[in-house]
Amino acid sequence: MKVVAGILVGAVAAFHIYVLVLEMFLWRGPRGRALHGLDADGARITAPLAANQGLYNGFLAAGLVWGLIASGPTGFQARVFFLCCVILAGAYGAATASRKILFVQFLPAAVALVAVLVAG
Repeated sequence: MKVVAGILVGAVAAFHIYVLVLEMFLWRGPRGRALHGLDADGARITAPLAANQGLYNGFLAAGLVWGLIASGPTGFQARVFFLCCVILAGAYGAATASRKILFVQFLPAAVALVAVLVAG
């Protein structure tokens, strides 16, 4: 179960690294603009905000990676803490921005948290 939990935590971290890249570096391109249906001007105007959000996603990913590589109780506590952060961010995003966030952020993190807790 520890291997499954590690894979799930790694997948959540990888998703947040992808979002970091999308929001910080690809925001003005077709993929970034398509995310929120922005035209070129809208993407240009919102790019600083998106980059800030991307940085926060990077911090979530870094914390999850730290939890994966740290040993003993420190790694466990880091995984639990950062997965809870992702879950809370996903719940807030789903309530305020898009219900899609429930499925792409909240649910994977919740499943990973359950796996981490079961694996102990």
